[in-house]
Amino acid sequence: MSWLKIGSRIVLFLTVFLAGCVTTTDNPQQPLNLNKAERTHVQAGLGYLRQGDKESARRHFHKALKLNKNSAGANEGLANLYRMEGQDELADSYFRKAISLEPDFSQARNNYGSFLFSQKRYSDAEKHLEKASQDYSYDNRYTALLNLGRTQLQLGKTEAAESSFKQVIGINNRIAGPYLELADIYFAEKNYSQAQQYLNQFGKLSRQSPRSLWLGIRIERIFGNKNKEASYVLALKNLHPYSAEYLEYKKTVSP
Repeated sequence: MSWLKIGSRIVLFLTVFLAGCVTTTDNPQQPLNLNKAERTHVQAGLGYLRQGDKESARRHFHKALKLNKNSAGANEGLANLYRMEGQDELADSYFRKAISLEPDFSQARNNYGSFLFSQKRYSDAEKHLEKASQDYSYDNRYTALLNLGRTQLQLGKTEAAESSFKQVIGINNRIAGPYLELADIYFAEKNYSQAQQYLNQFGKLSRQSPRSLWLGIRIERIFGNKNKEASYVLALKNLHPYSAEYLEYKKTVSP
């Protein structure tokens, strides 16, 4: 999602708008207006959360809950907030509540799956990510598929992961992540030509990471391309001298 610019105009709108809701008790449009106000608070909270302003985000999510105690969006927003704060039990509770209120809330399932992955609860994560990835109306379906593929790798489901990563590319071929994942898969399967092709595509879309550089070193070493290997080595040494990958490389050249 794009960053929301929250300024005085939106805050003023909310203040005036909510005051109108309080004083208009017999307006047939009131439920509609309350729903709109709830959504506006949720979106404002998400915007502040992206900016790192957790207190403003918290305030808007709680305002949304005052308007609708069953707001799935506000509960999911608070789950993300508590996750940022390292309050994992609260985050888990709010994610589950958001999903119980709105079982087809794919954004909540994707984010909850990501949270569960970080907790190494891979089987639980897979269930939610599969559900989100099957929602063809979900704007960020490709991120759910990418998360799903990485989860499937942790569960040893390499073929399923390969399929998930290829689906990501089918939806959005400008996302770098699945190319590196597929390069790693093919390298492990000794399909070095395919690994090289996917790694090259990754390099066109993203800056090289320690992981991609170390993979490049090993691929070019197999093909005997010393110049390309040396180029990867130099980049790894200069850009990431303290990485685990550089230490691994040094082990392979130690006398």
